[in-house]
Amino acid sequence: MRRLAPAAALLALGLVVTACSQGGNVTDIDVSGTASAAPTGTVQDGKLTFAVDGVPDVVATIATGLATPWGIDFLPDGRAIVTERDSARVLLVTSPDVSDGPTKEQGEVVEIGQIPETDPRGEAGLLGVAVSPTFAADGLVYFYVCTSQDNRVVRARFDGKLLEPSEPILTGIPTGTIHDGGRLAFGPDGFLYVSTGEGGNDALAQKKKSLAGKILRITSEGKPAPDNPFKTVVWSWGHRNVQGLAFDTDGSLWASEFGNKKSDELNRILPGENYGWPRVEGTGGPKRFTQPQLTWKPAEASPSGLTYAGGYLWMAALRGERLWRIKVAGGQASDPAAYFEGEKAGDAGEYGRLRTVARAPDGRLWLTTSNEDGRGNAGPDDDRILLVEP
Repeated sequence: MRRLAPAAALLALGLVVTACSQGGNVTDIDVSGTASAAPTGTVQDGKLTFAVDGVPDVVATIATGLATPWGIDFLPDGRAIVTERDSARVLLVTSPDVSDGPTKEQGEVVEIGQIPETDPRGEAGLLGVAVSPTFAADGLVYFYVCTSQDNRVVRARFDGKLLEPSEPILTGIPTGTIHDGGRLAFGPDGFLYVSTGEGGNDALAQKKKSLAGKILRITSEGKPAPDNPFKTVVWSWGHRNVQGLAFDTDGSLWASEFGNKKSDELNRILPGENYGWPRVEGTGGPKRFTQPQLTWKPAEASPSGLTYAGGYLWMAALRGERLWRIKVAGGQASDPAAYFEGEKAGDAGEYGRLRTVARAPDGRLWLTTSNEDGRGNAGPDDDRILLVEP
């Protein structure tokens, strides 16, 4: 059984692991492009008091005892809205204070509501969350929900204490017990980006009219964004199961995607492009398919959450049980390095399966475990949210 160490011990362990993996790992990784990005050294919002050195250190445990936490997004005041996949609960989570250094104190977790139409089964349930970029004015929070009939995007108003009843804004996304996608992210253009899986039906990814196996781009009302490539909600297609979306400081959209048996992928997403599934997995195939920027063996990744901080993309790995750090510059990704992995190949990672990584307004990372999802080796404190200084 995996056990939770005190925060100070976690910090020490993080330093040992990162020291061992600072130079990267010996893995079969295909890299498209030759750019080698330099880290920015500081987070872009200018609010940090700590240096971003690209070596992640766990400085606190924000929460324990959660039931497969899946989505995280932040309110303007720095508190987080967190979803639980299988319970359909929506949580308001406050981080402990680490201004004086690592702490053993945990944050505060309060249930603010549930999304009752959620139908948890297999990988389906209450998945992604995105806070409206105009939350101060409208109080809206958006959710990706798997129901008994479909997957859909709903929104609900949060009054500061409780979540009001939800209303659907986009319905009809094919649902399944596997490959439901589920990540939501508002882009710098103000539109909502939605990742969907093919629900276990490979052929849907190559059907433009299907909402499965796609990245969608919609308005806050659920309509197609006005300059979408096909005049529909579809932004890109040919995806198997995208569970990570992140924008870098140049405005480029990146997506982490589950492969099958050959290759997991990191893709730079361009409008209208076809990313090949199921005709291509990983690199290769006809020129009409867009090539991934990086690929991994599924045993080293099975990627879910993705975020950008300090000049890097950070990618959480489920089966791989590690946190990947990837340099990005000029639309190119390079130099992946792994942290919190086992000491030897095949060893369990320090924290087990890692589901979601999200950058908080203060520049730190929130990293969730996913050991209670039916595929992990849960310890007595799982599932957890860890606070990480990148």
